[in-house]
Amino acid sequence: MNFKEVLEGRRSVRRYSDRPVSRDTILSLLEAAETAPSAGNLRAREYYVVISPELRSALSVAAFGQEHLAAAPVVVVVCADPARSGTRYGDRGQLYSIQDAAAATTCLLLAARDLGLGSCWTGAFDEMVARDLLNLPRRLVPTAMVSIGWPDERPAPPPGRDMTEAVHWIE
Repeated sequence: MNFKEVLEGRRSVRRYSDRPVSRDTILSLLEAAETAPSAGNLRAREYYVVISPELRSALSVAAFGQEHLAAAPVVVVVCADPARSGTRYGDRGQLYSIQDAAAATTCLLLAARDLGLGSCWTGAFDEMVARDLLNLPRRLVPTAMVSIGWPDERPAPPPGRDMTEAVHWIE
C-alpha cells in the first residue's frame, strides 16, 4: 500500500475482531509513532500500552462509555510531558508537548492502517479518572486513547470537504 492509500484509507474503527495483536506489532506501531516531528527533538511524550481487559473496560467508562476502548485488544494512551518541553521552551513547552503527542498519535494511526489494523483516536475522556487508573506521574498529561485491533468493520469514507472553506491564499 502506498502512502496516499494509507492516508485515504484510514478510518476510525470501533469494532474489532477477537484476534490478538502481537507485542512485536505494537512495538512496531510505537516505533512509527516516535518518528513524528517533535519540538526541539525532545520527544515530550510517553505511551501506556493497556492490554488488560479490566483496565480497558475502566478506560471505556472514563471515556464516557465509548465501548470500542473495551472491545479493542489494545489501547495506547498517549501522554504529553510538558515539563520535558518546558526545560527548553518555558511556558510555551506546554503547547509543544501537546503538539508532540498529537503528531505521534497521528503517526500511530497511520502505521496501524499500513499494517491492516484498525484504530480510533479518542480524545473525550475524564483526564483525572484516566490518570488515576494508569497511575500516571503528575508530570504527564494524557492526551489521547487509541484503540487498536484487527477491524471487524469497514467504515465508509466521510463526506469530502470543499477545500475553499479551509485554504486561504495570501499573495
